[in-house]
Amino acid sequence: MNQTDIQKLHILEEMTKGDFEAFLYDCDGTLADNMMAHKLSYKEAASNYGVDLDTTIIDETAGWPTVLVAKEISKRYQVSLPDTFASEKSAIFINKYIENTLPVPFVVEHLKKHVGRIKIGVVSGGSRSTVSKTLSVLGLIHLIDVLVCAGETPLGKPAPDPFLKAANDLGVDPVKCMVFEDGDPGTQAAAAAGMKWIRIDQL
Repeated sequence: MNQTDIQKLHILEEMTKGDFEAFLYDCDGTLADNMMAHKLSYKEAASNYGVDLDTTIIDETAGWPTVLVAKEISKRYQVSLPDTFASEKSAIFINKYIENTLPVPFVVEHLKKHVGRIKIGVVSGGSRSTVSKTLSVLGLIHLIDVLVCAGETPLGKPAPDPFLKAANDLGVDPVKCMVFEDGDPGTQAAAAAGMKWIRIDQL
């Protein structure tokens, strides 16, 4: 880690002191430094349907399942994307980018330092297959106690359902959970679940 990462890790350590029983991390953009790869995957997939995608929409919908992002693209660009769009985007991401996924160093180090001391969950709007592969590339998959992904709860972020499921699966009271996120939908979901949260991209 460089000096900036060390300083941010120290800030995270200070912010997460207390009687927390579970740490719940988002994956893309929080543990994995891969948001540009996701944006490029969306842009390429959309271009197949004549859409020149402004990728700021991906920042706005951070944490949403790909299926819902596709619906938002359809609405904004007045184009009918097929039901296969999500799988097409995921295939581009997996085939072109996933093996080169880099960590967000200070967040990954924070997770590793608390393994065995605090229960660890990953709560993502990505598909289980893609998130599992990303965590494997980062060398983290074996450290995760619970994984909650797209489509595994009635509603996704910004609804509280994914975080409440993670807390329930871990056997932890939601008020004893700290959430690590990089987008508004995720922090809205955490707050709605009654959990404290940290925007790691704003440290």
